[in-house]
Amino acid sequence: MAAKCLDLMFADSVRRVQQESCGHAVMITGAPERDPLGVAETEFIAARDSFYIGTVSGNGWSGWPYVQHRGGPPGFLRVLDSSTLVFADYRGSRQLLATGNLAVNNRVALFLMDYLNGERLKVLGHARVVDSRTHPELLMQVTPSETKGNVEWVMVIDVVSFDWNCTKYIAPRYSVGEVEALATSLKARIVELEAELRAVKLEAGLI
Repeated sequence: MAAKCLDLMFADSVRRVQQESCGHAVMITGAPERDPLGVAETEFIAARDSFYIGTVSGNGWSGWPYVQHRGGPPGFLRVLDSSTLVFADYRGSRQLLATGNLAVNNRVALFLMDYLNGERLKVLGHARVVDSRTHPELLMQVTPSETKGNVEWVMVIDVVSFDWNCTKYIAPRYSVGEVEALATSLKARIVELEAELRAVKLEAGLI
């Protein structure tokens, strides 16, 4: 975990459980105000075609965490700089749960998965929802020209910290594109073997 993420996540209640269960608790001192995204984080985010975003309902202590999925072409979640992420939010079910939650509590957690390579990245930050009609310059940065008309909001996330989670127990899963890429060489080999077999049969007078 980056230092600020440790500072945010290891609350007193967490440290008490650590002490009771493990015999020691993690103490954090001198954490920065934020942990900037580095090259590894930027490249990982740029390669993702989906992520999960968590917000908290605006009911005080009775609020509930709410997790949604967002998807698009690889790189649709853009890294504007080391502390800013942005993505286009398309018209959906009209429930506007995340948008409503952010109106009273702007904290978000993003969970990004790479099932193929068994990696996952968590990002913590503060999000704001921007009307795409009033910020065309921002809209230009996050959407291809053919889809701009479908974008309702642009979400801007001020990154506070991040965490590369444990890679254990991530079951490999493959997208259609990844399967097709893996199968390309196999298909080529099948064509090659079929040609060789046909040549052998022709020489043997079997066809």
